[in-house]
Amino acid sequence: MTVSLPRAAELTVAGRRVRCRISGAGPAVVLLHGIGRTLDDFTAQHELLAADHRVVSVDLPGHGGSAPLDAPHTLPALAAAVAEFLDAAGVDRPAHLVGNSLGGAVAMRLAADEPSRAASLALVNSAGFGREVTVALRLLALRPLGRLLLRPHPAIARRTELAIFRDPAYATEERIATALAVAGQPHAARVMLELVRSLGTWRGVRLQWRAELLDAVAALDVPTLVVWGDRDLILPATHLTAARSRLPRARTHLFADTGHMPQIERAEEFHALLRDFWADADRP
Repeated sequence: MTVSLPRAAELTVAGRRVRCRISGAGPAVVLLHGIGRTLDDFTAQHELLAADHRVVSVDLPGHGGSAPLDAPHTLPALAAAVAEFLDAAGVDRPAHLVGNSLGGAVAMRLAADEPSRAASLALVNSAGFGREVTVALRLLALRPLGRLLLRPHPAIARRTELAIFRDPAYATEERIATALAVAGQPHAARVMLELVRSLGTWRGVRLQWRAELLDAVAALDVPTLVVWGDRDLILPATHLTAARSRLPRARTHLFADTGHMPQIERAEEFHALLRDFWADADRP
């Protein structure tokens, strides 16, 4: 299936096609989307931040317009692929890493594995802070049910978009069409199943990788912001309490009447929060 995605650039990294968007000048910002999603979830933030930053958005391996990896898709593999991409994109200084959902866990893994790449972490409704996750993702861990549930279908695509946002107006026909097209790619189901089954079971997100990763991030000397939407149906807002406990030095914020993607539903407020956080992080 031909994927209908908004225009973006492509780089070849380690022989693999990577869809990305790079614009602006100034301190580097890297925007990382969630599982089964694309860089288009950060379009509004990319455009706002590019006024005075070099902003880099990227489709993770096997997502959107980026080709899948030859190896299994796991959290460490995604973080390593992002590191390779940043080298190819010329991001050779510490960058502000901003990740939504799975992208937050990828940002944390990248910072833990290669601390010199992270000027700060902004974790947006991020995976990694709790066991609870939407039943739709937990069911994917069950064989053979997972592959059946991943068959592209307009009703499923619409239901998924509506679950992501508190305000149904954001579940636009364009977003639904993009989600359906991305899900129809030949490798899409394999990539999703590899990720879901490496990160969790039908009971929820695995404790082992979460505990190890949060210990590693807590030991870093990197400014961290954790934000959540209070009406998130994918990863509940109670995870913000866990974030405050596990990362006590982190700055936190709860967006009212907001779903899984505050960077879309609260674009201006989110942008202002990021700018204020970075300003504080830059002070001696």
